[in-house]
Amino acid sequence: MKKNDLLSRLRKVRALILDVDGVLTDGRLHFTEHGEEHKVFHSRDGHGIKMAQKIGIEVAIISGRASPALRHRADSLGITHCLIGVRDKGEALETLAATLVIRPEECAVMGDDVIDLPMLNRAGVSVTVADAPRLIQARVDWVTRLGGGQGAVREFIDLLIDARDAWPTVLADYE
Repeated sequence: MKKNDLLSRLRKVRALILDVDGVLTDGRLHFTEHGEEHKVFHSRDGHGIKMAQKIGIEVAIISGRASPALRHRADSLGITHCLIGVRDKGEALETLAATLVIRPEECAVMGDDVIDLPMLNRAGVSVTVADAPRLIQARVDWVTRLGGGQGAVREFIDLLIDARDAWPTVLADYE
């Protein structure tokens, strides 16, 4: 998709829906000897999420895996819509959009693997990360330069802010 077309579509986005493993994280799974799962999140992605919320974008999570670490991270970022342990992500996107009283076409979705295709296909703007399989990269509107867990979410949010000319709103707290 051409960047001008993408920017036009980004202006219509009212919600950003994120997968977790491979998007907010690098996709690796870390377990202690007691079976506890640990996840590593990039701080810039978290700050980007707060910036998106500041300009009125609802940020939500749809994840195939349930994790206490994920729930804690979502809570710390003020993400109130967090669907975890989801098998059919397309149906989950439809349900989430109805809850938010918007259409799936008003959502930007970031996913990185085949389980994410049903929600990517229904989104108004579909995005994947640089290290996603080529199969996924070929089917989305935008591929980030950064990999999952490496600031890719922030990279896309910066583009979303650019499309809306919303930097003055974002930067108001810092200048």
